[in-house]
Amino acid sequence: MVRMNKSLMVRASDEVETAVVEKEKTGLRRRFQVLEGSPLPFGATARDGGVNFAVYSSTAISATLCFFSLPDLQENRVTEQISLDPSVNKTGDVWHVFLKGDFEDILYGYKFDGKFSPEDGNYHDSSRILLDPYAKAVISRGEYGVLGPEGNCWPQMACMVPSSNNEFDWEGDLPLKYPQRDLIIYEMHVRGFTRHESSGTKFPGTYLGVVEKLDHLKELGINCIELMPCHEFNELEYFSYNSVLGDYKMNFWGYSTVNYFSPMIRYSSAGIRNCGRDAINEVKILIREAHKRGIEVLMDVVFNHTAEGNENGPTLSFRGVDNSVYYMLAPKGEFYNYSGCGNTFNCNHPVVRQFILECLRYWVTEMHVDGFRFDLASILTRGCSLWDAANVYGNPIEGDLLTTGTPLSSPPLIDLISNDPILRGVKLIAEAWDTGGLYQVGMFPHWGIWSEWNGKYRDIVRQFIKGTGGFSGAFAECLCGSPNLYQGGRKPWNSINFVCAHDGFTLADLVTYNKKHNLANGEDNNDGENHNNSWNCGQEGEFASPLVKKLRKRQMRNFFLCLMVSQGVPMIYMGDEYGHTKGGNNNTYCHDNYINYLRWDKKEESSSDFFRFCRLMTKFRHECESLGLNNFPTAERLQWHGHAPGMPDWSETSRFVAFSLIDSVKGEIYVAFNTSHLPAVITLPERPGYRWEPLVDTSKPTPFDFLSHDLPERDTAIKQYTHFLDANLYPMLSYSSIILLLIPDEMLSSNPPS
Repeated sequence: MVRMNKSLMVRASDEVETAVVEKEKTGLRRRFQVLEGSPLPFGATARDGGVNFAVYSSTAISATLCFFSLPDLQENRVTEQISLDPSVNKTGDVWHVFLKGDFEDILYGYKFDGKFSPEDGNYHDSSRILLDPYAKAVISRGEYGVLGPEGNCWPQMACMVPSSNNEFDWEGDLPLKYPQRDLIIYEMHVRGFTRHESSGTKFPGTYLGVVEKLDHLKELGINCIELMPCHEFNELEYFSYNSVLGDYKMNFWGYSTVNYFSPMIRYSSAGIRNCGRDAINEVKILIREAHKRGIEVLMDVVFNHTAEGNENGPTLSFRGVDNSVYYMLAPKGEFYNYSGCGNTFNCNHPVVRQFILECLRYWVTEMHVDGFRFDLASILTRGCSLWDAANVYGNPIEGDLLTTGTPLSSPPLIDLISNDPILRGVKLIAEAWDTGGLYQVGMFPHWGIWSEWNGKYRDIVRQFIKGTGGFSGAFAECLCGSPNLYQGGRKPWNSINFVCAHDGFTLADLVTYNKKHNLANGEDNNDGENHNNSWNCGQEGEFASPLVKKLRKRQMRNFFLCLMVSQGVPMIYMGDEYGHTKGGNNNTYCHDNYINYLRWDKKEESSSDFFRFCRLMTKFRHECESLGLNNFPTAERLQWHGHAPGMPDWSETSRFVAFSLIDSVKGEIYVAFNTSHLPAVITLPERPGYRWEPLVDTSKPTPFDFLSHDLPERDTAIKQYTHFLDANLYPMLSYSSIILLLIPDEMLSSNPPS
């Protein structure tokens, strides 16, 4: 997760607009009947002809429930407020009230009074109206990128009051429940996917826009999309003029959550219409329609920090409700910053871990999502503020000297999620590191069900494919699903394999640039990762000789082929299927423009021959029983080879790895990678009564890079290799990879090449 450091940044607006209370008019009849209410469940819950409100705050001495009509919210006025009586409306540390009345087009928020003493971890301010952490929709600005009144980036926000009659027709939707080993994941940004004018969608940049383009993913062979953050966030958080591009910087990626139960309203075509209910339904439509096409939907969730940042950030919700509970604090009230973004969510505090658990359950049961990818998930394993065994387990442990932030071998939050009757049945993927130096790839507490973004796979594959010596053995481990990391209670599918993601170079830029080119971010090229393991194939930048461009396409095919033949779960980054470039920018968090938009016109151009290759490779993976194994391959199924059969070379100078794999559908496949700058003629394994037939050769121009059965010139292309194959040989160019299939001799004699 590389992006702007919020502890250092200058915000678009240091202050959040605070609504003023409109004095109650003389003779105005109160809108609501006020009753005691219940402390559970947390949040606003429609029931029994009214709405129950419940919120946890252990340090507040008073609580006020504030209501807005939509016009009043836009004018920054409170329509009505109800002070809660602690003798009636408080149970333990939970404030609650039950109201009957007319809630149509009404929004709500809370005010809490108490100590304002940051050195003690308290930030109560009775002048601020706060979001309910359990709100199901957050209403403020309705249109993406448009400033609030008087140019305010942080106008007053309020929460949707739920309604008991807001039914959604799921049309019988049920979870697809694919075995994880069968997934091909596509990391997608909702706005970036269809915002470019070439998408031709009716609602570009929205959930409904994605629906219009789901058939593209189906064609590509994708059966699972991983949505970059869709929880409510403020895209204007970094709003400032960018003189380099002449536009304005945005929080485009969205890794800065305002509210976890609420979908990002401004990703919907409905905006704030119907107080956010229509926006919620658009998310449901996306998930329902994806499921109809056989595509699961995962959410990228950011439970490691929030948009409130450090002590200089805005007070929106958690900080004003109960700062010392929701955030990891040092003894003098300072914010721990294991996220690199100013604060750290106090995930293993009993109240916070229950909050996270209920949030995840909501998205599964109410919104039908199929799983989650947890951003900077190592933070979820750190001890909470004031950690002690009695706080977590109910009894002390002798010698327990854990301090705040200490990595826990059995984190209570991960334990809860892993054993929850609802959540243990969905996909759970950890980004197993954080910015505090805790790197847990291969070691994340997993209970046998958690998978990990395999950052080591990315780094090793990049090194080997670009021809760096000393990686042949490590590369072979990657092809097997990284058993060096995941053996011992785990499976190959616990490894989420990727070469590129939103963070870092795109696939096209990985083979075009040796160095990052981030000047467009306005930070003098100081942001972003410096160690990319990339290779420009001989010339820096897009303008290069035909030979260099040809090599780049070959390398892109090599990377994609590697992903598709590796055990584990492959993940593709949006746009890589046609070769999207970001101009060498490896940290595009702030660009709401062409840099981050998928270019549908580029996909359709004749130069998008790479899309054909990707589509055929994903189809091949789906067809092969052996490329998504439930267990790590053994010698009974897999054999390693070098330039000669059965003689692999694992030396420091080796740049050649090959293997043959028995497949119950294809019979046997042979895969080889030659990442040397020299060509090689390799000897194929002897299979009496059979012969090898070429299917993929990344050194060939399209369409001969993949000899699909519908290719008119296929037999002619195969015939050109006859003299090699008759001698059980195959010529490989430098920086190329191949796939051969084993076919019986009688098939060849009955169907001789024309």
